[in-house]
Amino acid sequence: MSEASLAAPHHRRAALPRGFWLLAVLAGLAVLCALSVAIGTRSVSLAEIWGGLTGATETIGEAAVSKRLPRTLLAALAGAGLGLSGAVLQGVTRNPLADPGILGVNAGAALAVTLGLAFFGLAGFHAYIWTAIAGAGLTAGFVYAIASVGPGGATPLKLALAGVASTVAIGAFISAVLLPHADIAGGAQAWQVGGVGGAGFAGIRAVLPFLAAGCALSLASGGALNALALGDEMAAGLGERVMLARAAAALGAVLLAGAVTAICGPIGFVGLAVPHLCRLIFGPDYRWLLPLSALTGAALLIGADVAGRVIARPSELDVGIVTAFLGAPVFIWIVRRQKLKDL
Repeated sequence: MSEASLAAPHHRRAALPRGFWLLAVLAGLAVLCALSVAIGTRSVSLAEIWGGLTGATETIGEAAVSKRLPRTLLAALAGAGLGLSGAVLQGVTRNPLADPGILGVNAGAALAVTLGLAFFGLAGFHAYIWTAIAGAGLTAGFVYAIASVGPGGATPLKLALAGVASTVAIGAFISAVLLPHADIAGGAQAWQVGGVGGAGFAGIRAVLPFLAAGCALSLASGGALNALALGDEMAAGLGERVMLARAAAALGAVLLAGAVTAICGPIGFVGLAVPHLCRLIFGPDYRWLLPLSALTGAALLIGADVAGRVIARPSELDVGIVTAFLGAPVFIWIVRRQKLKDL
């Protein structure tokens, strides 16, 4: 019996509620985009919002709106990339604790960029992006290799432990690199907090092809991840080329995480919390879970960015700080919810 036929009855039963929740997510995303454009240090009128959307910058309010447009777009793209990346990594590793932050992918991208800045004069959006993606990929491979040592191979628990240990070690190494480089330390440390406040259309255009490639690879892996969830032997029996499917999906996740980290800095917990929330609402079918994780991730990051502006007005909190506050309780809940033998 094929994977499609196995999933079909559940899909038919869940079609109506999934459709309803899909519309709810899209509506929520639209509302949050509008709030992101309207809310900031300066209050703006509807006329100024319309003027800013049409490109006018004659008044201070219109100029503020025009500055918030790329910020809103970047928050949506980054949130979608992180949510999708987290869902893919959880499927590839069959690990409920997997996300680009916990598995060390974001930290590896940050280390690569920091080394590039400190020793190689890294400059330009494309240089940042390629360097971050290379660091993310190397760290993902390193974490998987470490977790594979010993009996049982790369179990979910060993992957989580190896990822957390690598993240801590990389963080200490980044601090050691920055200490003697006062000329870049301030900017690098601000970047490592994670934020979308410095967004511009030039940076978005530079990162968009990488996000598109990672998104395409990740979304195309939905059927394969459904099969992998049944176990490698069952997936092979269903006709999946297990290693190729896992490698293609992981490549998509690394592209997304590396590209987002390059342009925004490392932002944690979005890739952890969003797939769990979507799984509770939409079920475990990755053909639904992946695109809905992208939409929900976009909504979450825009909402976190808006909350950061409101909480600390007239200043603001970077979105990485807000997601850490939101994500830490979710992480604790997930750990308490899972039995140790199931991790």
